[in-house]
Amino acid sequence: MTIHLVDGTYELFRHFYAMPPAKNRDGEEVAAVRGVMYSIRALVQEGATHIGIATDHVIESFRNDLWPGYKTGEGIDPALWAQFPLLEEALRAWGLMVWPMVEVEADDALASAAAKAAQDPRVDQVVICSPDKDLAQCVQGTKVVQRDRVRKTTRDEAGVVAKFGVPPASIPDYLALVGDASDGFPGLPGWGPKSAATVLARFGHIDAIPDDHRAWGIDVARAASLAATLARERGRARLFRQLATLRTDVPVFDSIDDLEWRRPTPALPALRRRLALDD
Repeated sequence: MTIHLVDGTYELFRHFYAMPPAKNRDGEEVAAVRGVMYSIRALVQEGATHIGIATDHVIESFRNDLWPGYKTGEGIDPALWAQFPLLEEALRAWGLMVWPMVEVEADDALASAAAKAAQDPRVDQVVICSPDKDLAQCVQGTKVVQRDRVRKTTRDEAGVVAKFGVPPASIPDYLALVGDASDGFPGLPGWGPKSAATVLARFGHIDAIPDDHRAWGIDVARAASLAATLARERGRARLFRQLATLRTDVPVFDSIDDLEWRRPTPALPALRRRLALDD
């Protein structure tokens, strides 16, 4: 059995900026939701049987209380923002399991669902349908993988190492050092992808990096500069790692059987008319 976990927020953003605007007869902008629904239908046509979809019902989360610069809903196009509740309604009408997140983020729900599904002996593979680098930390060997449906690429644990230079368990530490502009935290000054990957590949986690920079395995002068920064801002690095670490304790489903897609609900015909969906 294969479990497909979809980042609904990513899908909505992707389709909003990829498709021309379209309004229904009531003047609602529906193009992005329509695009996501066609995309999910294609996923089912490709053979997906067990599907869970996470959305950010609100953009802010507990992380905004930890770091004032963390991403917010400010600046989101109103025409996009208005389609979030419509997307959730449409997905439910099609009979899909939807997790609209409020206190935590959609990525936390996906991480939680991936961890739980991977423990079920009936599951052969969990496919996280999102290219988001945060979700690389969820990858487990070939059991839990990331799928970029746009580029048609799949990344397992070896692929994460090839891409970032570190294994999945070190991804939060990696992002803490280099920063994540999309989430609104800057990382530590001077630390770039190459230096972070080299040091973390050797030591695994920020707290395991020794003060003696001569053991780091990079140019000594470069290491000395980075060590000074880390010594000064190790506390901030830990905070950024906390921001980058996805929760795996979000209640998502009781059994993987809950994720099985069987049929649309009776609400679908009205929803189709609202979206002007083709058959």
